Amino acid sequence: MNQSVIKALGLLDLFSKDKKELTLSELAEKSGMAKPTAYRLLSSLEECGFLTKIKNNNQDVRYRLGLKLLDLGSLVAEHLELRSIALPLMRELSADIDEVVHLVILDRDEAVYIEKVETNQAVRLYTRVGKRSELYSGSGPKLLLSYLPEEERQALIEKMTFKKLTEHTVENADMLKEEIRQIKEQGYAVSRGEQNLGTIGISYPIRDYTKEVVAALNVSGPEARIDDKLEGMVKEKTKETALRISAELGYTGF
Repeated sequence: MNQSVIKALGLLDLFSKDKKELTLSELAEKSGMAKPTAYRLLSSLEECGFLTKIKNNNQDVRYRLGLKLLDLGSLVAEHLELRSIALPLMRELSADIDEVVHLVILDRDEAVYIEKVETNQAVRLYTRVGKRSELYSGSGPKLLLSYLPEEERQALIEKMTFKKLTEHTVENADMLKEEIRQIKEQGYAVSRGEQNLGTIGISYPIRDYTKEVVAALNVSGPEARIDDKLEGMVKEKTKETALRISAELGYTGF
């Protein structure tokens, strides 16, 4: 573990509602660090925007938490809001179609499953909240990749190492780019047996008030159960639910 990072984060923890501003001496004393060590870490945190230095005069120099933390906190708050808004509607959808429903978001170069509503069916897929997936495999991850700005999407694709999870997993960048073209053209993503054989995944985009895609609403189940006859119904209901969640997030571009 990187001890410098741990020590720097420890300095941030010393601020509180009662102690919004702290001097170098106070921070060094509370953390048990030597002043030169504390100053070096504080300077790094200041440079990155996590701290702001307030210099009233040479004898009165204080630090307070920086706006970068507000930016990061707002991202966490957005995800919490997304989950709280989406979950009741996900439950409705799952009860309606009796299949597992996931909420998937992008985290750097991976997709993360941040919410799940289980089915009552005896045969279920094994998934869990917190599961991470490569962006070239599965309907939710590929949908999120498809709606990124082109330059960002291309940079991610260039860094990918394609691994065959099943015989249906995308094998290379050309295949992935063709699937992305189809996803953007039709407005949703479907995967068949890409992560687990005999399964199907159907995903629709969730947008917020800025019209950006912030998540994928995914329904997954065995292909034997979501057959050709039921697939159209599942798509329609998943699309409708994704639009309802988007509307709750302030999206108006219907």
